[in-house]
Amino acid sequence: MTPMLEAAATTRTPARSAPPTWLVVALACAGQFLVVLDVSVVNVALPSMRTDLGLSAPGLQWVVNAYAIAFAGFMLLGGRAGDLYGRKRMFLVGLALFTLASLGGGLAQESWHLLLARAVQGLGAAVLAPSTLTILTAAVPEGAARARAIATWTAVGAGGGAAGGLVGGVLVDVLDWRWVLLINVPVGAVVLTGALARLPESRAGDGRRLDLPGAVLVTAGLATLAYGISQTEARGWTAGATLAPLAAGLLLVALFLLVEARTASPLMPLGLLRLRSVASANAAMFVSGSAMFCMWFFMTLYAQNVLGYSPLEAGLALVPSSLAVVLGSKLAPRLMRSAGARTVAVLGSLVAAAGFGWQSTMSAHGPYVTTIMIPGVLMMLGAGLAATPLASLATSGAAPGEAGLVSGLINTSRTMGGSLGLAVMSTIAATRTGGEDTPAALTDGYALVFRISTAVLLAGAVLMLTWLPRGSTATR
Repeated sequence: MTPMLEAAATTRTPARSAPPTWLVVALACAGQFLVVLDVSVVNVALPSMRTDLGLSAPGLQWVVNAYAIAFAGFMLLGGRAGDLYGRKRMFLVGLALFTLASLGGGLAQESWHLLLARAVQGLGAAVLAPSTLTILTAAVPEGAARARAIATWTAVGAGGGAAGGLVGGVLVDVLDWRWVLLINVPVGAVVLTGALARLPESRAGDGRRLDLPGAVLVTAGLATLAYGISQTEARGWTAGATLAPLAAGLLLVALFLLVEARTASPLMPLGLLRLRSVASANAAMFVSGSAMFCMWFFMTLYAQNVLGYSPLEAGLALVPSSLAVVLGSKLAPRLMRSAGARTVAVLGSLVAAAGFGWQSTMSAHGPYVTTIMIPGVLMMLGAGLAATPLASLATSGAAPGEAGLVSGLINTSRTMGGSLGLAVMSTIAATRTGGEDTPAALTDGYALVFRISTAVLLAGAVLMLTWLPRGSTATR
């Protein structure tokens, strides 16, 4: 396995009574499931939220992106905090913040209340998520057992994103849209209690400080860029209201890179990007995430706004896709042993591209099996196959003290790519429909998104084939 994971295993704090390994894995996976679930669980509730709180069409996009951007922007900070102050401690802090923000979002009375709660949820998730992987790897010995544990963690995370549609559909249909957020409160309380009592502590404390300016700059830059992209729908690309936030976002990102190059304790040591495995896998994850992330958003809107499905029916329609992403994640380690990580990552991207290409042929009156089920299965089977080898390659060759950082970086790349991808794709779809909301117009807009995503995934496959290392050992 990788030096990063081996290092995590050696930084455990001895406990008087070590908890069962299965329990540690279960608690870590439960935390990962919650934070990934909330990226997608709100999708089927968007029409209900819009009606209840008076959200605009761009506002619906920000219900998803407020969470995703805060999640992506602060995840590196969360990973570093876990390394320095303890992974269990950050797991508890992040989960508590996530649970309280879920309560606030569920009780929101104004649209801005909901958007603020979603941003705070994302911050809590960013603190929590990196610790889930490092806690797991510290508890499971090097070898086949750890490979299986990581595959389970990947599958649970992928399944969380995939299950969002079903869980959200059930809650909206049976109860109310607010329960897609309120359900996190009792679940979070149970996981918090178990983690407090049974999780072991581990850290790689080396005295370095947190790079808070870096975290603020990268988050503000990403949010400003996404806002600028969303403005193009109404104002066009040459309007001042569009160019100003785009320029400001790029400036903030440039300042972030400058801070990282000069600070003694950078949030993201730029030297990491000199490792071929780290740089190439994160670039591939960013590119593929920009397409994959949009799938659940547009599929649930297509099912409800075009085909007339209820929230529950839309969720049930995506169950095969949810199972496919878990299957792909569990198959990947077996295929990696015989074919290698790079080959499996490329294969996953090509399978996903086939699904996206198929989905781009959608019609306003298509049958379920060929319009949603089969292309959805291909899209998510490919996503599951690609995620595990990319995560494995991204973490290979990192320095011992960078466990949480590298774990956070790969998740950041995927979510950051997804956030910007959603902003771009939403704008493309809205521009194509020309403001019309008829089934034919919406179908035309959604189909264009899937065609562009197909091209993005094919470009990602070429990137993986030419840049990813052949083996699991990092090269400089």
